[in-house]
Amino acid sequence: MTRHLRAGRIAASVAALAMAAQANAASFSGKIATPDGKPAYGAMVTVFNAAADRKETVYTGPDGGYAIRTDFDGDLKLRARLAGFDDAEAAKTAGKNDSTRVDLALKRFASDDDASMALSASAFNARLPWKDVKRDRPAFISQCNYCHQLGNLTTRVPRSHQEWMVELDKMEGLLAMPSTWQKKTFAEVLTQGFDGKPIKAIQDYGAGPELARAKVREWLVGDGYTFIHDADVARDQKLYGTDEGHDLLWVLDRATGKVDKYPLPDIDLPRGGKFSGMKLPIGVFSGKHGPHSMAQTSDGRIWITNALSSTLMSFDPATKAFKSYPVGHDALYPHTVRVDKNDIVWFTIVASNQLGRFDPKTDQMTVLRLPVSDPIQWISEQLFPTLMRIGSWFPNQAAQLNLSTHRFFGYSVLPFPYGIDIDPADGSVWYAKLYASKIGRIDPKTLKVTEWDTPMKGPRRPRFDPQGVLWIPSFDEGGLMRFDPKTQAFRSFKIPPIGEGEYETPYALNVDRRTGDIWMAANNSDRILRFTPSTQTFLSYPSPTRVTVLRDFSFAEDGEVCASSSNLPSYAIEDHRAAFVCVDPTGGEKDRQALAGAPYSKG
Repeated sequence: MTRHLRAGRIAASVAALAMAAQANAASFSGKIATPDGKPAYGAMVTVFNAAADRKETVYTGPDGGYAIRTDFDGDLKLRARLAGFDDAEAAKTAGKNDSTRVDLALKRFASDDDASMALSASAFNARLPWKDVKRDRPAFISQCNYCHQLGNLTTRVPRSHQEWMVELDKMEGLLAMPSTWQKKTFAEVLTQGFDGKPIKAIQDYGAGPELARAKVREWLVGDGYTFIHDADVARDQKLYGTDEGHDLLWVLDRATGKVDKYPLPDIDLPRGGKFSGMKLPIGVFSGKHGPHSMAQTSDGRIWITNALSSTLMSFDPATKAFKSYPVGHDALYPHTVRVDKNDIVWFTIVASNQLGRFDPKTDQMTVLRLPVSDPIQWISEQLFPTLMRIGSWFPNQAAQLNLSTHRFFGYSVLPFPYGIDIDPADGSVWYAKLYASKIGRIDPKTLKVTEWDTPMKGPRRPRFDPQGVLWIPSFDEGGLMRFDPKTQAFRSFKIPPIGEGEYETPYALNVDRRTGDIWMAANNSDRILRFTPSTQTFLSYPSPTRVTVLRDFSFAEDGEVCASSSNLPSYAIEDHRAAFVCVDPTGGEKDRQALAGAPYSKG
């Protein structure tokens, strides 16, 4: 028996013990009503633990009823929330064997300001006064919604035109790439649009029997500056999270709630690594490596792309040992990583338009240069590593930006190979160029590259389904694309918004190989999306936490769908901290069965 098989069995035993313990955990049930006494269908009922660092949420059925089991005890808080109404809360002291009925009535907002404050960022972004929305808004979505949510309470603070220019300069120091003209346009629109006045909007996340079956668990991690970029469920069923700002690997045991952290080994680089010349915020970015994405090989090692140090790093969960491998080749910003069936590690390198291939058996690193679309991209690609070196001579000044071609041509000067996945049919490697709006295929034997233009702009992090179909999120146009490599045919699906005139920003997706459903991050409206290809329908899971920005999704053996809440900065999140987040599509139904023995019918 291998150590990893033993670890898996131990993890399964721990999970079974945790489930047994939860059978005697504190539980609550009751009904949620609207202010006029009607059932609140699709409302979220959240239980906070005594330390306020964990919370669990279920969704109400058509009669407003809910039932939830937790492993919490002590002084707990319950909250009911539904779009269009003010929250209802109750404080309860409960032991682990207590079962308590709690009915709550949602409230009407006391003022227009309160109603406006409860809206998601998507409502405010939809009302920005673009003079030419088709020309100007796509660049705004691409660059200003890039790594955080814009339009929430923290980021829609009224500012003058000059103050917005200063903020946009800061974002440019974080690698945003609007042209000089686009920056001025953005500042003008944001000055007019985010004026501090309340707005009115009707938002509907949708209610249904399938939503009422679900349960969400959240574990708060770190502090207001913690930046867990990606989360991944490893074979031991623990959640691993890369803290890109602080060179940490966070590890959550979902069965016990225990959180550990492991610092990456030091490296002879300044703060910010090879990007030390950029204006990286000191509180958020104190590290040198910038651990970004993860994938696991069959020997149990977890492979991490270090974006700032341009290294690939392994972590052994059994020994807790790290080992670093330089990428070389003027590589800048190793990004998303995947592993093929032969344990070859493949990863994108966004800022230098490259793709990496690493063989752990031989320690051989191969870096491929990807094609460009035009002379401007070629010049920019060749110039960028030199600009980064020049910038490092003047730490934290972003001096190199004065020589960058993006000031004239905008973000399209770099192709930005971003997401990556492996075709299960033939082992070919596929990537998405975020700024060039292309997908590409690499033959794993010949390394021949073929590319296609995508029908929707901003392809970000794609994934294959078990049938070998590639699913691609369109970040810039709020859509989902389907590409069949056999027929080379695309099909596009527009994501339904939750309010009139709103748009969505799907960052990443993953395919549940057990069901074929596609799970997507919807980072403009605080929700998770689930798309069922057989019915071509979207289901929204409203997030219990305002300012929810999720990235990669990973699936646990028990059916949970997990990610990290990683808005930058995390203090802008409603709980003011980063978190691990897991959705159990049938967790709410399980709680109802355990407490009442009568599940809601499936929708």
